[in-house]
Amino acid sequence: MALRTVCAAALRTGTDLGVNNARTIATTAVLSKRARPLGPMPNDDIDTSNLESLETYRSYNRYFRQAEEAKNKRVWWKTYRSYVEKADPEHGAERVDIGLPYWPPSRTKVVKERRQAMSENKRNVELERASRLRTLKIPLARVQETWEKTGGPFDIKKLADHYGVFRDLFPMAYFLPQVTLRISYSQDTDGQVHYGNQLTPTEAVSAPRIAFDAEEGSLWTLLLTSPGQRRLYGNIPGGAVQAGEELCHYLPPFPARGTGFHRYVYVLFKQEKPISFREDLRASPCHSLVDRTFKTVDFYRKHQDDMTPAGLAFFQSQWDQSVTNTFHNTLNMKEPVFEFIRLPVYHPPQVKYPHRQPLRYLDRYRDGKEHTYGIY
Repeated sequence: MALRTVCAAALRTGTDLGVNNARTIATTAVLSKRARPLGPMPNDDIDTSNLESLETYRSYNRYFRQAEEAKNKRVWWKTYRSYVEKADPEHGAERVDIGLPYWPPSRTKVVKERRQAMSENKRNVELERASRLRTLKIPLARVQETWEKTGGPFDIKKLADHYGVFRDLFPMAYFLPQVTLRISYSQDTDGQVHYGNQLTPTEAVSAPRIAFDAEEGSLWTLLLTSPGQRRLYGNIPGGAVQAGEELCHYLPPFPARGTGFHRYVYVLFKQEKPISFREDLRASPCHSLVDRTFKTVDFYRKHQDDMTPAGLAFFQSQWDQSVTNTFHNTLNMKEPVFEFIRLPVYHPPQVKYPHRQPLRYLDRYRDGKEHTYGIY
């Protein structure tokens, strides 16, 4: 009887095994009937049985060059890039440089000047004594000047990209700010405009002092732009901003309460010739937000044949008490206030005998009084 049971179990196991094998064979057959690829698959030309015979890259530059060639090579299958470009045609598109051409300084000249400066410093006895006594002071003005002439424009461009300045003002375009703008709202350094620093509307309530280096006989256009903000000077001779045509007067920053930080961007354009800004002229004073509002990219496209962006500076500002005065007394309108309305915390209906609840359970249902958590 026991032998018969064992034989039956063995036969049943063999039958089940046969069914599972049959399913596996059928699944493999279905997978093997898939359509053949429309073209060669990646790395079909590589002999995987003899990988040691493959040629090595030998250098990173050669690897990078071949990787770029492989990336730009057209393939028969649909890549991730093609899916993304179909959903967003401008994704990955190369931006256009609309700024002044950049001519890097001669490397030989830079090295020669650096060696000459090092030789003069070594022969300077006073400099050696100050360095030994740890009283040497680095002239920050010279450091700033050197930075502006070397890596400054590239650093400013990176900051503008980080804050989305080019993305919002000049879509799919950028420029290298090669002319340094010096903008100050006060006598000290706290009120200066740099590249993303924070200034309060109270500090920027009055028009700033603006200066930049310009050759004699050149013409410039200065633009201050932000949501609802606009200041425009055209046909500025040399670096004298006040001598230019004021097309739209200055209005203090008025970021609405609850909207966070706003960017205020100064853009300097170099003109090829005198420009007629009759269509851009606004009555002074102009307190109409509708008349002051415009798109920077539309203004540039209208005059792009006669001007080129060359300088950039911007700061951030958020609401303070002076904004209320600007809305009420200058703009003569009600001040908009934006705030997040939090819903009241939901509590389930109170029960008479709360089970496994903390001791402060009843504090949730007090009538408008302050909670006394932990005080009993």
